Amino acid sequence: MPIDPARRIAKWNAKFNTERIKGALDDMRPAMLSNVQAVFPLIAAMELEVKQVLDLAGVSVALYASYLAFGRELFRITRNGMSGESAAIEADLLIEKWVARNLTRSVLEQIRTGVFNIGAPSSP
Repeated sequence: MPIDPARRIAKWNAKFNTERIKGALDDMRPAMLSNVQAVFPLIAAMELEVKQVLDLAGVSVALYASYLAFGRELFRITRNGMSGESAAIEADLLIEKWVARNLTRSVLEQIRTGVFNIGAPSSP
């Protein structure tokens, strides 16, 4: 039996009560701000290291955004505590993804090892 459209609208309206959302965000804001203040300097430092690898490899500035996106994905892996062979396998999968998007494998591998200290997976 289909749900009455008026009931759907009423449920949506209750769920998106902006005062309730604002209250929840106000409660979470101090912790969110603390996290931003801790993480953003790490991201900026990582991006600077990635750009240094790109400069040394002679990568066109037009491609920086894509390589930085790859770097952020690797940052997420390491930030979530993944390491060792698991990180190596995950990084290899990301390299395959970005090679399919026409980035250069050797540059991606330099970022993986040089910036994030993640080696190649031991098994293919």
